[in-house]
Amino acid sequence: MLAKRIIPCLDIKDGRTVKGINFENIRDAGDPVELAIRYAQEGADELVFLDITATNEKRRTLAELVTKIAKQINIPFTVGGGINSIEDVTTLLNAGADKISINSAAIKDPELIKKLADQFGSQCIVLAIDTKFENNDWWVYLNGGRVKTELLALNWSKQAVKLGAGEILLTSMNNDGTKSGFAIDITKQISEAVNVPVIASGGAGKMEHFKEVFTAGKADAALAASVFHFDEIKILELKKYLSSKSIPIRL
Repeated sequence: MLAKRIIPCLDIKDGRTVKGINFENIRDAGDPVELAIRYAQEGADELVFLDITATNEKRRTLAELVTKIAKQINIPFTVGGGINSIEDVTTLLNAGADKISINSAAIKDPELIKKLADQFGSQCIVLAIDTKFENNDWWVYLNGGRVKTELLALNWSKQAVKLGAGEILLTSMNNDGTKSGFAIDITKQISEAVNVPVIASGGAGKMEHFKEVFTAGKADAALAASVFHFDEIKILELKKYLSSKSIPIRL
């Protein structure tokens, strides 16, 4: 069995790492380059950087930040936020990113997934899905969780994988920042429905939550932010805990 991955997520706004609750109430969490170095040293398997304002406030400084990060760390990292063209992906991969994450642009133009997968390979195309449970189902949102779509998360994930997405980054907006645990049900549904890795995101508060999403939720990786940024959970301690519970993990 492949080792499960622990992935700190750094939401970037105006060049700083920030964190919110349910996609709101944003507060500062530190310098992204310093945090990236720390997480690489502490044993993170990968990192994800999401420019949370990029869809609305286009900027090229993200590429400059990626270059700085790539020079400092030796673990794979994914970059997302406002990416909507082959040119955007080329710029970020050339700057040093290993994978790119697309979200709103893929919903507006699903063929973009196929174009990017054909050009760069599925292995570096991560489809980010922001989903919210309402009216008895999990609906997809775009533009940083501000706009509801008519897509169901399960259907959209299956369609995206057929088009060439090599990984799904699934964030539950209901659970995001609450520290009450991951959304196990939708994570399990999607993990069982697609043949690519699923990264669970939103809701990590204690070590047991990671164990639960890897076992009951069948996730391949678990992503978290504030519990790592504010030293509530140490990555090495988390990995030792998971290993003690017979979950395959890189120590």
